[in-house]
Amino acid sequence: MTFPQAPSRDLSGRCLFLGTGTSVGVPTVGCGCETCTAGDPRDARTRTSAVLGLPGGTLLIDTTPDLRSQLLRERIARIDAVLYTHDHVDHVYGLDDIRPLCYRMARPMPLYCEERVERRIRRAFDYAFEPVPAAGGGVPKVEFHRISTEPFDLLGMRVVPLRLAHGASDVLGFRFGNLAYCTDTNAIPEETFARLEGLDCFIVDCLRPSRHPTHFSLDEALAVARRVDATRTLLIHMSHEIAHAAVSAALPAGVELAYDGLVVPL
Repeated sequence: MTFPQAPSRDLSGRCLFLGTGTSVGVPTVGCGCETCTAGDPRDARTRTSAVLGLPGGTLLIDTTPDLRSQLLRERIARIDAVLYTHDHVDHVYGLDDIRPLCYRMARPMPLYCEERVERRIRRAFDYAFEPVPAAGGGVPKVEFHRISTEPFDLLGMRVVPLRLAHGASDVLGFRFGNLAYCTDTNAIPEETFARLEGLDCFIVDCLRPSRHPTHFSLDEALAVARRVDATRTLLIHMSHEIAHAAVSAALPAGVELAYDGLVVPL
């Protein structure tokens, strides 16, 4: 039996924030704090991810455990490739949700990632890589494309990888034209700052007000924003310690908190 193809939202030339929350999301399970209970829709944060409407198709950055609900919420019915920042669970473990997209494409989904991410995916989704898949269930059909810090072309756009530190881990951010996406980091190497010059939009990690061993705090993110000096800075990967209304009111000009569903131009 076949079903009609749902129309997919047109994101040409734009970046849509699917999720802007930390690894446990906001509201946080079992938490009674004001951010988790007040009901501000901008504080309803799924795990951090984004989609970009590039000249050659729609690019997904990371496959979070919230991917199915994110794509349904934003009416995204087609993804042409996936680009990974790193291998942590909150950025990888929604991969199985691309199965319906693979069926529609009638070809494997291209995954662009570093070697460590590929190893994690092959371990976590081992059933998808068996020589003869078990009868009964579908599996995500994928093909890997290895990336490094060298710029490359993807869906009609020049992508510039940005090496970042995430505690003891090396991860990647990415520059697309004059927009840069840098989640899950607490340190930017000097050589990467050179790739962040002349930005219109700088998207950067900001977990909470206090310091953290693997993420920028609010003050650290603001310091980096001042150095990068983009026209607009948007903060992402936020915990429930960042209340949208209260923190937004105290931010300097040109800096904003992103939120799920926000759309910005590329």
